[in-house]
Amino acid sequence: MPVPVVAVFGSSRAEKDHPHYRTAYAWGRVLAEAGFAVATGGYGGTMEAVSRAVREAGGLVIGVTAPPVFPGRPGANAHVGLELPSPSLLTRIERLLDLAQAYLALPGGLGTFTEIAAAWNRAYVDRLAGRAVRPLAVHAAWRTLLRPGLEIAPEDLGLVRFIEDEADLRRFLRDLPR
Repeated sequence: MPVPVVAVFGSSRAEKDHPHYRTAYAWGRVLAEAGFAVATGGYGGTMEAVSRAVREAGGLVIGVTAPPVFPGRPGANAHVGLELPSPSLLTRIERLLDLAQAYLALPGGLGTFTEIAAAWNRAYVDRLAGRAVRPLAVHAAWRTLLRPGLEIAPEDLGLVRFIEDEADLRRFLRDLPR
């Protein structure tokens, strides 16, 4: 039986001494202990932290990189077991969405926000089409940005689960279909 994959979105900028890096590492351990492989953007920061934790626990790490978009980056981080290069940013995001049964977003910047929006929109479209919705959980730091208003209805916000800590993450993973 194939190992279920969670795509993890997060910052490429968080250094090893940053709290977001430490959170990503801890959450990577939780993912690995729960039996999940991870797919990330494959570069540094929190993507590296999650990858490191999962790899140290013996789990599979998939890095979906985009060398043409990021020519100055040296390639996938050292913890990636399988690198899947993509020709564009949108292809990279689509590949991450396709690989995973669920999505988890850590704190990050515009790139992370774009990944959240893509995963959220996919869930919205899947729900409208009567298809299975892939669960999306985001770090509570995103709560102030992702809220009802404009044209975001409460039922659409319900497609996003906010995660405060490792206990919330464990509950989210326990609820995932296998």
